[in-house]
Order: sequence, then C-alpha cells, then structure tokens
Amino acid sequence: MIYNNILELIGETPLIKLNNLVRNFPGNYYAKCEAFNPGHSNKDRIALYIIKEAENQGLIKPGSTIIETTSGNTGFSLAMVSLVRGYSCTLAVSTKSSKDKINMLRTMGAKVYVCPANVPSDDLRSYYQVAKRLNKEIENSFYINQYYNDLNTKAHYLSTGPEIWKQTRGEITHLIGCSGTGGTLTGTGRFLKEQNPNINVIGVDAYGSILKKYHETGKFDDKEIYPNRIEGLGKNLIPSATDFSVIDNFIKVTDELSAYMARNIAKNEGMFVGYTSGAAMQATTQLNEEGIFDDKSKVVIIFPDHGSRYMSKIYSDEWMNDQGFNSNDKQFVHQIEYI
Repeated sequence: MIYNNILELIGETPLIKLNNLVRNFPGNYYAKCEAFNPGHSNKDRIALYIIKEAENQGLIKPGSTIIETTSGNTGFSLAMVSLVRGYSCTLAVSTKSSKDKINMLRTMGAKVYVCPANVPSDDLRSYYQVAKRLNKEIENSFYINQYYNDLNTKAHYLSTGPEIWKQTRGEITHLIGCSGTGGTLTGTGRFLKEQNPNINVIGVDAYGSILKKYHETGKFDDKEIYPNRIEGLGKNLIPSATDFSVIDNFIKVTDELSAYMARNIAKNEGMFVGYTSGAAMQATTQLNEEGIFDDKSKVVIIFPDHGSRYMSKIYSDEWMNDQGFNSNDKQFVHQIEYI
C-alpha cells in the first residue's frame, strides 16, 4: 500500500499479548503498543486530531505557529504534523524531559524553550506559563493546551477506545494506563465503559503527584507534590482533559521500579518501550499482587511510547546509578569488553 504522507499511518496500532512477564498471573494480558504510530507515541493521535479541528474552525492556516507545553512526545507529534501541514512549531518543555527528546524536537524543526521542572504551575518560569506567554507574543499562533483541551480526550474516544474494543472482541475486563494529561486513559476508558460499564479503568500515578488523592477526595493537596523522574506521568495541577468519573481507581508507582520494569519489558518481551510503559507494567504487577485479576481477566495495558527516547535515561547504566537506582536489576548492566 502507498500512503500519501506519514500522517496516514497514525492509529490502528497493534495489541500484543504479553507472555513471559505475566507467566504466573491469572488471565490474559495485552499491550496496546503506541510506539507503532509514525511519531512513536500515542500523542500522534491528539496532534493530528486537534490540528485538523483547528483548521476546520479557521483557527489556523498555512504559516501559523503551533505552540504547546510538552514533556516531549506531544511536541514531537506536533512538530511532525506541523511540518507536513505547513506550520511552524514552538514548544515549551521541562528539564525533566530527556536530552534525546529535546534533540528530536529540534531535529523536527521545532523551536524549543527548556523550562525548570520543579516549580509551581503558576510560576512564570514553568512550561505552562511560558507557553501562554509565547502564544500572546507570537502573531498568528495557536496554543494546543493539551491539559485543558477536551479534544485531547475526544481523540482517544474516537480512535484508541474503538480499536481496543474491536481488537479484544469486546472481551476486555481491565484497562490500565498512566495519567498525565489524562486524555489517553479517560478518552479510551469513556468509550469502553459506554460499551460495557463493568470494565475496570485503572489510572497509574507517580509519587509526588496529586492525581490519586484528588480522585479519592476531590481535594487539591499541595503537600502531595514533590519532584519525580517519570516523564509524562503525574501532575502538580488538575487537568480538565482528565475525566475522573471514568477512572475506577488509581495506583501509584515509584520512579525506580518503573525504570527497571521498562528494562524488563525489553528483556522479557522484546518490546523496546519508554518510561511510562514501565510504570504501567509495574502497576499491573502490583495489582496482581493485590489479587484483583482472575482467570477470566483480559487486561489491556497502554504502552505509550518507544524506548529510543530514553537512551540517556533509563537505558543508561550511568544515569540509573546517578539516580541511586542500583539495587533491583544488577544482571541488566551491560557486559562490555573494550578491545
């Protein structure tokens, strides 16, 4: 088949059965592998959908500048879509984003502003506020605003949810996914629950994030906030793109175990995945230990992106050691001989 451009490859990503990591788990487990999108992440879906909707509404035209706040994946997808459809792209990223991601954004022609990660969301230096400022300063610009854009959630309601329903023949019992903006998890979950309200939608949150407690209490507790390392997981604000009513419960995972789990996915399943995929799989392991699955369970885990974006982080032994992540997976350290 011949495609007119790279954007026609977005969506219809495979659902792949997990085998070795879940060998002793009851039920069946499947990874929704979003790295098969042409931009190597689930964010391709929202980038194309939001830009198309903005075009339809006359909000952007060739020569416009697309602006966004991103941990890296949305930025890459927006840069890719912008290139193909004739727009400039300016991105505000945090220092938590890997150098690999930042270099990829620049390679795709985006102008990148790197902002401090561990500041409040209303701080003028935060990537949220920098993006807003750039939107005001740059003429003929359009701010995607994925955290507060309902189209983020709708993109997955219209694509990821129907794909999973079809791929599992409607037999899915659990959906597990990381929550950052919440668009992927709750857009997908909303569609699936409309087909079968008994499907259990489980959000994965980071320690240092407020999402789990907010879901449980309805209260914003800034005492929950402290720095974490996982890009694209957890938040120090409440994104309106997250439909908390769709989520049945949250589970938290640590930076360290999530990093090692990503490595274990590569070693045991042959899937080279990113940090949040490790977090989602770690959450699945913890949930299994809690005994929530049985022999009839058909569990879908969203693997959001590709491991190539984390070569200087979780796939670097030096970075892992620098973080103090040196106690769980000694056997993974590469055996290298220099001649």
